Amino acid sequence: MSAFTLRDAQAADIAAITDIYRHAVLYGTATYELTPPDAAEMSSRMAALQTDGYPYIVAVSGSGETVAYAYAGPFRTRPAYRWSVEDSIYIHPDHQGKGIGRALLTRLVELCSERGFRQMVAVIGGADNMASIRLHERAGFTMIGTFEGSGFKFGRWVDTVLMQMRLGDGRHSLPDETRYPGTLFKG
Repeated sequence: MSAFTLRDAQAADIAAITDIYRHAVLYGTATYELTPPDAAEMSSRMAALQTDGYPYIVAVSGSGETVAYAYAGPFRTRPAYRWSVEDSIYIHPDHQGKGIGRALLTRLVELCSERGFRQMVAVIGGADNMASIRLHERAGFTMIGTFEGSGFKFGRWVDTVLMQMRLGDGRHSLPDETRYPGTLFKG
């Protein structure tokens, strides 16, 4: 495993984040976007999540290069879902398989738990995306189900795998409405 550190994402990371995501859009099924967004759009997306109180973090190599990123965002936009988040993790192809995804997911779970969120959902593009499925299993996610043929990318139908992890007490106690830091669901 190569040396890396995790930290909150910053505006200076946008170029690397945009490049990492571009590769995922063009060559993978982790995202169902078909056209890679530009740096301005990626910056806007990051700012919106951070403003709403969601964690957005990066992995930085020993040489200072941003090599991966992860964030949590709303699972769905209806207010009753406000305690559930969806995780997203993207790793530069040259840095996959080095434990970075595990470290990012572990930290993301910690940050979301600290912020009072109760469920984390993984929406995994491709039932054949075993690296992501295994990553989430090892972190404690359980399989919820598969939407067969729910995406169409690269000239073929792609399944969507749903996995879920309880954060904190999960559904076993009421949430603390005063802890939620985001503005997304506040009137």
